[in-house]
Amino acid sequence: MIPLLTADETRRSEEAYEGSLEELMERAGTAVAEFVLERYPGRVTVVCGGGNNGGDGRVCARVLRERGREVDVVERFGELGEPDVIVDALLGIGLRAAPREDVARMIERINAAGVPVVAIDVPSGVDASTGEVPGAAVDADATVTFAAAKVGLVVAPGRFRSGAVEVADIGLAVGEHEHARVPPSVLAEVPRKGRESTKYRAGSVLVVGGSPGLTGAAVLASLAAFRADAGYVRVAVPASSVAAIEAHVLEAVKLALPEDASGRLLPRAAEAILDAADRASAVAIGPGLGRSDGTRDLVRVLLERLELPVVLDADALWRLEPVARSAPTVLTPHAGELASLLATDAQEVDLHRLESVRRAAARYGAVVALKGPDTLVAAPRAGVLVADYGTPALATAGTGDVLTGVVAAFLAKGMDAQVATAAAAVAHGLASRLVEPRAGLVASDLLPGIQRALDGA
Repeated sequence: MIPLLTADETRRSEEAYEGSLEELMERAGTAVAEFVLERYPGRVTVVCGGGNNGGDGRVCARVLRERGREVDVVERFGELGEPDVIVDALLGIGLRAAPREDVARMIERINAAGVPVVAIDVPSGVDASTGEVPGAAVDADATVTFAAAKVGLVVAPGRFRSGAVEVADIGLAVGEHEHARVPPSVLAEVPRKGRESTKYRAGSVLVVGGSPGLTGAAVLASLAAFRADAGYVRVAVPASSVAAIEAHVLEAVKLALPEDASGRLLPRAAEAILDAADRASAVAIGPGLGRSDGTRDLVRVLLERLELPVVLDADALWRLEPVARSAPTVLTPHAGELASLLATDAQEVDLHRLESVRRAAARYGAVVALKGPDTLVAAPRAGVLVADYGTPALATAGTGDVLTGVVAAFLAKGMDAQVATAAAAVAHGLASRLVEPRAGLVASDLLPGIQRALDGA
């Protein structure tokens, strides 16, 4: 895993450094200057604050002058002049609240200048530890950070302000850290079929859902589980949905279940599902399940009685209450679903993504994957893993069902629940990059991309 540092973890690394603070500033400022020299021609304005970040900026300005560039150094009240590029050295990692009014005005002027902006360590106004943006924030084209990326550079909304992130080595050792970014190499840890594999040992998945009118969700989850290298998939759906599932998923075994007058599964379907789970190694509940008091009761009964890893998505998250389980539980909500789980609203979740996903993991005693431009995977009493490989093309109906199927397949192969979920998010994101076309992508287009992502690991 690739370390992500909070502000406090960064300070501890600096305190553990055996040299002087001046040495670190010299290296940091020089690294930023070299980045600017390589990528941005013309006149430079360096906007400096009063702390260490401002010190890095002053070193950067000096080195740029020594290399022949025209440079203006501006304090927070100065004029920007007419630069070709701006270096943001205002606030750095020290931000904990919205910038003061004078700093906010300078940030607004930087953003309005209409030239590229290079931020030092983090864009001013972005919380380095969380990615939260409590007020005005610099909209950087690039950020040069040190030792390791900061959490706030990869977690939204901060990631949208950071631009391209460059990590510069200035001699700081990365110490203990709570959070990490998941590399594509995690997919090499997914168990593959071998000579002694059977279809059950390769991973047997049971998918529960597929109410009439919603069968596509169960189809996508089932096919995704197969494409993620599961050996066996069984689909448990209302009896009236079996024909539709049969028409689209040839390889899965179908199980017809009792339903109510609207085609929703009844709580008494639990016995047949539990019997089917005897041959499964993971269960996915929710794709196309539909919402009724009966389906809610069914989900609760299954969680209480299943002794297998379970992933819950979509309708299975509706009005969900915590259930103590001995086997792993994975929840895969988007912001709106997570807001319901936490009795808040989606805007609050979007503003505080890291805090929200950690609260949900603690409340439900589960691994929680908050889907979005950066998928955050939290586990109780553990740090958050960040998978940030997805593209905007994933913002279309059904892509969450594909992710559910991949998570279920990886759980069925015996992987640790948090790692399995993070690996699934990586495969899902990479799949959106590996298939064409991106414009107009539909969820089923991702299926060959899942295969390609695994083949390339």
